[in-house]
Amino acid sequence: MSDEQENDGTWSGLKKTIIGTLATVVTAGGAWIGTTIFGGGEEAAPVQQAAQPIILNVDNSSQNNSSNSAGGSTTVIKETVREVPSSQPAPVQAAPVEEKVETPMERMKRLKAEKAKQDEASK
Repeated sequence: MSDEQENDGTWSGLKKTIIGTLATVVTAGGAWIGTTIFGGGEEAAPVQQAAQPIILNVDNSSQNNSSNSAGGSTTVIKETVREVPSSQPAPVQAAPVEEKVETPMERMKRLKAEKAKQDEASK
């Protein structure tokens, strides 16, 4: 009795394979028919022309015209930094001020006060 298997309502492996294969064939057939009917893939791709070459007028007159053409000389470049005090001190940036978020009640109170001021000014 240990050789018997219980059918728990699931599909067998062979049944799953057959149905999956049929689904693939139907999908591929639908794609083939769709491209045949609607002419997909028949349009010729647009031919791209080669990019035009960029012509630059460059003057390479900055060649090394040193008299010591045999080489062997070492050029030493010394850079110096001079710190000059500025005439005005750098401005001090104040810390950003965080504004208090206005509640709806405070907003209504403020708007009523502004309206009252406008009414008094118009009289």
